[in-house]
Amino acid sequence: MTASLLLSRVSRATSSITIRRVAGFNSLNAQILGGSISGTFFRERSLATLAQGASHFDEMVSVDQRKYYLLGGKGGVGKTSCAASLAVKFASHGHPTIVVSTDPAHSLSDSFSQDLSGGVLKPVQGVDSTLLALEITPETMKEEIKSQSGGKSVKNMMDSMGLGMFAGELGDLNLEDMLNAASPGIDEIAAISKVLQFMESPEYSRFTRIVFDTAPTGHTLRLLSLPDFYDSSISKITKLKKKVTAAASAFKSMFGKKEIQQQEPSNELDQLKERMEKVRNVFRDVNTTEFVIVTIPTVMAINESSRLHASLRKENVPVHRLIVNQLLPQSESDCKFCSMRRKEQTRVLGLIQNDTELSGLKLIQSPLLDAEIRGVPALKFMGDHVWR
Repeated sequence: MTASLLLSRVSRATSSITIRRVAGFNSLNAQILGGSISGTFFRERSLATLAQGASHFDEMVSVDQRKYYLLGGKGGVGKTSCAASLAVKFASHGHPTIVVSTDPAHSLSDSFSQDLSGGVLKPVQGVDSTLLALEITPETMKEEIKSQSGGKSVKNMMDSMGLGMFAGELGDLNLEDMLNAASPGIDEIAAISKVLQFMESPEYSRFTRIVFDTAPTGHTLRLLSLPDFYDSSISKITKLKKKVTAAASAFKSMFGKKEIQQQEPSNELDQLKERMEKVRNVFRDVNTTEFVIVTIPTVMAINESSRLHASLRKENVPVHRLIVNQLLPQSESDCKFCSMRRKEQTRVLGLIQNDTELSGLKLIQSPLLDAEIRGVPALKFMGDHVWR
């Protein structure tokens, strides 16, 4: 929006500018006021290259088994607007849809102009078909864990896992104290927890599209790598427990104590390991999942997008599309600022074509609009121009 406001100020200062329908420039009377469309101008870029920038939405809406869409990229590039508009588009085409924000700095409520806080699914107002939205809150997940733990201490939990001999040094440290402490990665853990619910709970089976508005790049990569981390950690814990159990058994037999029937490693750990493997497989399944990278036409953003795609490729996460957002519209004005910005953006688009990581992706060009995208009518308008 900062670029849009600056463009608006420059335009007002240039007396020779008039807004009219010309080749390569379209305008639509549209302002969101109480859910209706009237008043001011949304402007869109309509370049010759836009014909090559179609998102092939017909393919996205017709492929039945591809259920999960994750949109991610650098902070401030418009991921939330793109994700929300995609969710509205899917719902409008008959797909019962859920849109989820895993970004700690939630803006999904702002995009839909509706309070979606609280960590629970809420129906989106103003959409005729089924569309639910959720902003994941780690605080809500902490409360769920506290209620499930029943006030157990860490020592009691380790006793139940058969690792009580190591719990003495922990004293009576309470689980609640650990949860109230700052926990790196708690946002990603909360997101993984919700992904598991969507995959395993029968109540969510009727939803055929789930769109994730992910956090900026670093958080997203942690989210995608978390199942592997859990899988490795659980394997180490299981091996440790087997060694401890064997050592305890040998120690007791040396002193002629009666052999106590030892339990197998915790079934709960085995179940968690299986669930993490299921999430990992979903993230990497080209038939069920697609990651869409969102960026803007600046060198810094394109470089980060290139690194993001390299990381996703290393994680075997399927990526097919790249959205370049906030492209300036063409006009017949003599605005030097506008002309220079368009030249720079054209140069950056050329960098994408020559980038080994990004050149093979379907390029979607999204225009910079001169009004904020808030509410379902605005998201429908944006979706019609981005998801074509």
